[in-house]
Amino acid sequence: VQLQASGGGLVQAGGSLTVSCAASGNIFSINTMGWYRQAPGKQRELVASFRTGGRPNYADSVKGRFTISRDHTKDTVTLQMNSLKPEDTAMYYCHAQISATGDWTMIDYWGQGTLVTVSS
Repeated sequence: VQLQASGGGLVQAGGSLTVSCAASGNIFSINTMGWYRQAPGKQRELVASFRTGGRPNYADSVKGRFTISRDHTKDTVTLQMNSLKPEDTAMYYCHAQISATGDWTMIDYWGQGTLVTVSS
């Protein structure tokens, strides 16, 4: 199983960016897909997640600015980021809980990370 992230880049404060992630490989079921971020010198933190059959979950710092969406048919998750702030600058990591077998054992998978830089 692999998670391939794309998007990100450099944008001015107030601008928008989109990051996307696609899961591939031997996938039996996906529980949750989402995004974490890690800024220099800080711990990795949850940005947004979307559980199958559930509702999106957002960090308080991004509520009202970021929108997470999933395409269950394509095993993809997208994070639309609006009204970006310099403090949103971080490496963004795609995350998914995936069962590759029929016993529903979920394993955490991570993408390679994509850099989002917001200039002031």
